Amino acid sequence: MARIETHGLRRSVGVGGLFATAYGNVGSSIYYALGLVAAYALGLTPVVFMLAGGLFALTAKTYAEGASMFPEAGGSSSFARHAFNELVSFFAGWALSLDYILTIAISAFFVPHYLGAFWPALTHPPGDVIGGLIVIALLAWLNVRGIGESAKLNFILAVLDLATQVLIICIGAVLVLNPSLLVHQVNLGSTPTYSHLIFALSLAMLAYTGIETVSNMAEEARDPGRDVPRAVNYILIAVLGVYAGMTVVALSALPVIGHGSGAYTLLGQAPPHGYQNDPVLGIISHLGLATGATHVLRYYVGVLAATILFIATNAGLIGISRLSWSLAEHRQLPMIFSRLHRRHRTPWFTIVVFSVFAGILLIPGKTDFLGNLYSYGAMLSFTTAHAAVIALRMKDPERERPYRIGANFRFRGAAIPVSAVVGGIGTFAAWVSVLALHVDARYVGTGWMVVGLIGYVFYRRSQGLDLTSHHKIQHRERPAFFVELEYHSAIVPIFGTDVDASALRAAAKLVGEGATVEAVYILRVPNQLSLDAGLLEEEQLGLSVLESAVLAGRKSGLKVQTRLIRTRSPGAAIVEEAERRDAEIIYLGTAHAPPSERALGPTASYLLAHRPCRVVIETAPADGRNGASGAAARGASLVRPSADGGRGVRQPANR
Repeated sequence: MARIETHGLRRSVGVGGLFATAYGNVGSSIYYALGLVAAYALGLTPVVFMLAGGLFALTAKTYAEGASMFPEAGGSSSFARHAFNELVSFFAGWALSLDYILTIAISAFFVPHYLGAFWPALTHPPGDVIGGLIVIALLAWLNVRGIGESAKLNFILAVLDLATQVLIICIGAVLVLNPSLLVHQVNLGSTPTYSHLIFALSLAMLAYTGIETVSNMAEEARDPGRDVPRAVNYILIAVLGVYAGMTVVALSALPVIGHGSGAYTLLGQAPPHGYQNDPVLGIISHLGLATGATHVLRYYVGVLAATILFIATNAGLIGISRLSWSLAEHRQLPMIFSRLHRRHRTPWFTIVVFSVFAGILLIPGKTDFLGNLYSYGAMLSFTTAHAAVIALRMKDPERERPYRIGANFRFRGAAIPVSAVVGGIGTFAAWVSVLALHVDARYVGTGWMVVGLIGYVFYRRSQGLDLTSHHKIQHRERPAFFVELEYHSAIVPIFGTDVDASALRAAAKLVGEGATVEAVYILRVPNQLSLDAGLLEEEQLGLSVLESAVLAGRKSGLKVQTRLIRTRSPGAAIVEEAERRDAEIIYLGTAHAPPSERALGPTASYLLAHRPCRVVIETAPADGRNGASGAAARGASLVRPSADGGRGVRQPANR
């Protein structure tokens, strides 16, 4: 009898995918952070961004080591769980949840401002607030329905975004860059004042939103120990380079006007007279290009920036969904935060609740308040991450570290990373400055943390749990064994409720006597959930279907090997499995698949495009009955891989 093998995660994201996703978040911040910081830093804006960038570089190294050790959703919350206890882990996770909410609110608020290149009414209240709320509502609805992300689209947009930013820098360097002007518009102590400079330094960390994205995606990386640090290094180079170039061009195109307390730059002035809410469009308008070229470039950047910010908003929703699921799985949040929609199997409660919070924060339209509040949560989260990595060096020095921060010093026999110590001191000092200088962030941020901690204590006590011990929702253990097949012939992906294993019986007509068939049940994990999320009902359904496949195979005289695959990309997972098994045929029956996969859906299209072997696609007949009933599989066709790597020839399948 064939054994049922249940294997876990499909790690399919490489360095490019990690870079594209993270840069889409980190790089998107230049579209709003530039104006907010310039309002206070004035001529020292480039210096402020570089100082904040240095702190970001230290923090990125910490996340690279932590994520390579623990490639799982949660980021600093996960690091703190392993280094300290559940209370500290929740503290970091709750601060991080505030960051995700603010990422959603800030990114959504600036989408209509860049679309204002076409419709000026969107650049001021109430148009910008209404537009931002529509963006949040639309993405919340799409995420509840289980919207997917396209890694290829993310990569293309990230490259296009980076190339556009570099293009603006190059044009500005030729047409407007004036080093002498950059130096003479600074008079430290008065233009800007020391208080405004410190204020700007704390606010500038807003520019580096998104580093948690790499940590959350580490669970999907092909090789977390290698890919995560490389992606972090590429992000550092790209982001610091873009901010250095864009700020000097910006202050050459929109220089500081006046002196002392009355000094200002149009880059930091609120609309309608300034470009605080669409700084990149302001730069383009003052590059000195011809009128026609300026309009074309403004429209192009307006569309691109709005798209990037829209994706960053969606990334925030996905991030808060995965984080909340992780906290609920570890009994740090009530189980309702991991409750799935009955139909779409997404964490609808989490998506709706945190979208409402983001909308409430967006309504006043105070971007500086949003930026300050983000810095409050981010600095707490980053400081906890630094402390966790240092503690793990002392507590668990023998743990495997695929990536290890260099430049260490010895303390009590442990190798302590200098960058984590300096970074931790820096982020904590930045948090203190936010607490001291930003009154609104002080009260709202502290209130958020206090309410969260009170709720955590109440929930844990009500469950009969102490505050620090680790408790995780128990799931059925998956067998660890793996049986190698002597022969590799056919793979039959199974979706949904194919309990009669009709696709398997139809595939039996295409394989020779004594051949081995692998029935693969595809369990698609929504982007809103961590890859190792429970999904017990779906797994149980999959096991039932695979048991039926074993019985059906036995009746047909087939040797059947079964496998359950959790994945975000069914097509890529099937191709990888076929290549690993050296399969001769993939037989894909879509009669019982979800509606989006019927006929030539995304999975079938992916298989036809990549074809690791011969591919059979079985579709349901026009009358809606099972296309594999009886002696023939109606609607099935065979695609052979062509020798020249082309599309191949599609022929009727021999049955």
